[in-house]
Amino acid sequence: MKRFGFILGAILLILIVILLMVTTSVDSTPYFKRDYYRRTQVRVDSLKRDCKSDYDSLSAGFAKISITPGLNNFEDQYLEGKFKEVPLAGFGARKGKGATGVHDSIFVKAAALKVNNQVVVIVGADLLIMPPNIIDEVTILLAQKGIKRSQVFYSASHSHSSVGGWGPGFIGEQFAGKENKNISKWLVIQISKAVITAIADLRPASIGTGSFDASTYTRNRLIGESGTKNSDFSYISIEQHGGRKAIVGSFSAHATTLGDENMEFSADYPGYWERKIENKVADIAIFCAGSVGSQSPSGEGKGFDKPKLIGESLADSLLVYLPKTVLQDKITLSSLTLKIALPTYNIRLTTRLNLISRISEKLMPIPQNVYLQTVRIGNLIWITTPSDFSGEYALQIKNSLAVKGFSANVSSFNGSYVGYIIPGRYFYLDAYEPKIMGWFGPNMGEYTVELIRHLTDIVTKN
Repeated sequence: MKRFGFILGAILLILIVILLMVTTSVDSTPYFKRDYYRRTQVRVDSLKRDCKSDYDSLSAGFAKISITPGLNNFEDQYLEGKFKEVPLAGFGARKGKGATGVHDSIFVKAAALKVNNQVVVIVGADLLIMPPNIIDEVTILLAQKGIKRSQVFYSASHSHSSVGGWGPGFIGEQFAGKENKNISKWLVIQISKAVITAIADLRPASIGTGSFDASTYTRNRLIGESGTKNSDFSYISIEQHGGRKAIVGSFSAHATTLGDENMEFSADYPGYWERKIENKVADIAIFCAGSVGSQSPSGEGKGFDKPKLIGESLADSLLVYLPKTVLQDKITLSSLTLKIALPTYNIRLTTRLNLISRISEKLMPIPQNVYLQTVRIGNLIWITTPSDFSGEYALQIKNSLAVKGFSANVSSFNGSYVGYIIPGRYFYLDAYEPKIMGWFGPNMGEYTVELIRHLTDIVTKN
């Protein structure tokens, strides 16, 4: 018996030693005392010197490229977008299973804007996120055409029923299915084509912006009614002179009306919004997920009835506001792209215990090119973030810019991905967003918001 107790004690000691070797406690050091903050601040200072704005006539161009994959082929033919099997991205509960069919087609769309020599492109795709490994390859392709990463402002609809197979690492495969290099190659080609086609389509145009309250269709899912939410639907209306029309829309509710039981490709409620706008008033409707962190969709219905209700209701509301939107031929255009240094990366085991970085990076490689981006389009400040960005933070940013006379929109999934960025007061909650997806410590939110305020200060003063 004593021998058994000795063996058990030895096993426990070994397990404790192993645990101490592979884990570390949460670091709560103030971000403004860390080296990553100082390094990023140097980059902010350089942007202040380089930022310039142009006020002149606008040109615009548009593109719409299918990313609806062909299924059940004998072998992958990625140049044609045909594959043996494509997993659905969004829910780990699907366990990487392949899609059974297509409920509604999915696309990547782009709107290019040019004032004088400045060109920016807003890109929205019916994807879970804009995968960093994909966008890094797109950046290389676009550079061959003279298009810089700083000119492209990405977002995704955040549909949880879209193309998977692009996620590297163990964690990536849990959300997007087993990695398939052929799917990745195809997505790189299609996204690049959308940007290049939109720029090639540039012609004289007019533009207007606006927003309206859509609080009926979103809620704070983290702490419920006691929390605030960003409930505005923001939009940009663009019309080529004698040509086509595009609408860019952004709303802050997760595209999760369809659960893991759905096995067909779908753009979820953003797809219903896009299709109704394209049927009624525009040639191209581009949806960009807003500050979806902690916000989920609110609406009734089962199956595809719920996304139809939310998407088409948002479209109906927009159709009321569009005729009142003033379009201008001349606007102020300026943009900034800030590459940010990151805090230490750790996958969390508990609310106060992390896996060490070396093991975390093996489970899921972190992106090397992480950006915050801001573009001023007339009186609108459009901000893109590399995350599921908090609706509560976005509301604060919008309110601070409103005092200066600017409207604003904060979007998510800009081609990098660092998990959820939410207020630090929620960091130690035993919940999915802060614990499972809070990889960069309790100060990541405040650090990011400070940088966004620096960027918006620069573009609003130019």
